Amino acid sequence: MSVQPISVRPFHVAFPVRDLAETRYFYETILGCSIGRTSDRWIDFNLFGHQVTAHLCDSMPSVPTNLVDGQQVPVQHWGVILAMADWQTLADSLQEKGVAFVIKPYIRFKGEVGEQATLFLLDPSGNALEFKAFQQDKAIFATDLDNPGS
Repeated sequence: MSVQPISVRPFHVAFPVRDLAETRYFYETILGCSIGRTSDRWIDFNLFGHQVTAHLCDSMPSVPTNLVDGQQVPVQHWGVILAMADWQTLADSLQEKGVAFVIKPYIRFKGEVGEQATLFLLDPSGNALEFKAFQQDKAIFATDLDNPGS
């Protein structure tokens, strides 16, 4: 039995960072997040309507990678699936700001099930973020190219 949400609600992700000031600058200035509650050990950010919380840590974990569509994808990563126009706006903005990408914006799995626009970048603490978009939301979980809703 699969669990199907009735409506999409904001998610919450907490992640480790090594410096709150550089983290705040990156998420607020580079990604355009608004700031929620803060303390001397954590900051809540509004990332496209989702609550992401940076927690100050004394040591940062290393992140392994996995080969996906010819690219070394950081296994531990998180992000947001955007509408295609919003993804393009974000990709253009990040490129204009000179952000270094782990994986530059491109179309992954072109012509295949799961075709998607994707990009990967690291925050100042080395946390991997992925932003992606599909032409149609029903393709997010598609398993059959001829029937993207399946």
